[in-house]
Amino acid sequence: MTRLGQLEFLVLLSVLRQDEEPYASRVRQDLQENAGRTLTRGALYRTLDRLTEKGYLSWELEPSQVPERGGHPMRRLFLTENGREAVRETRDVLDVFLEGATPLLDDLG
Repeated sequence: MTRLGQLEFLVLLSVLRQDEEPYASRVRQDLQENAGRTLTRGALYRTLDRLTEKGYLSWELEPSQVPERGGHPMRRLFLTENGREAVRETRDVLDVFLEGATPLLDDLG
């Protein structure tokens, strides 16, 4: 079974959500706005590198059209098939646990 930490899971989901523009800056913004996770650039890139080493993510450099980047290329991110499978497995485990816990969580509110 694949083991993803919460941050790794959220990063992979965010890459999927970015569709046509899966760049680190958009992933970072998505995590902050929708998951309440504030990450430094360094922490995000360490996570991206770790996911790449695990075979869940790949990337390619592409020229930047953003003047603020001063011509520095951007990493375009891609989930590998292993990455998609890791997300599916993690989702399925969470689904099982949430199914049993949802009535208990709803009763607390």
